[in-house]
Amino acid sequence: MADDSLALIGPRLKSWREKRSMTLAELSETTGISSSTLSRLEAGKRAPNLELVVPIARALRLELDDIVPRAAPSPLVARTTKRVGEIQFETLSPESSPVQTYKVTFPANPAGVAAVPEPNVHEGHEWLYVLSGHLRLVLGEQDVTLGPGEAAEFDTRIPHWLSATGAGPVEMLSIFSKEGKRIHLRARPSTPG
Repeated sequence: MADDSLALIGPRLKSWREKRSMTLAELSETTGISSSTLSRLEAGKRAPNLELVVPIARALRLELDDIVPRAAPSPLVARTTKRVGEIQFETLSPESSPVQTYKVTFPANPAGVAAVPEPNVHEGHEWLYVLSGHLRLVLGEQDVTLGPGEAAEFDTRIPHWLSATGAGPVEMLSIFSKEGKRIHLRARPSTPG
């Protein structure tokens, strides 16, 4: 059923683009995504992901709910919250789903305290989207800061680590396989020493 829902995203994007009287070239210019990628996405020949869908939604002045088809509300999707150290995970997908979605909140990183990365490695793929705050992502040899509206996608077999970078907390959406879920929910938070 999830595959059927994903297959509908491309046609929905095309429908919204046409309702906005926007050409592929115009959408490409606005989003920075090539016309050929947009065309393949609309035709269902390219799998949708946050890195593509979020900028398109912005350009078309849409909420993600307008693009992603929703099934009838299910009592099986209970929003539960779990804490691992100071990191909070709120479930946004059914436990039985092969892909797990969480809203993750990292606590603020007080000024002057430099967190020492403790990277994790596990099977799977992760997609993340920063809702608020500034997120530090250490991925292999790369050390980047992502702000609101920015997304990242990576193979979780690459050593990776996440934390807030500033005085405020970070909220992000995280989508990953069940293998990734087990690792993230068991990972110990790093404590500056």
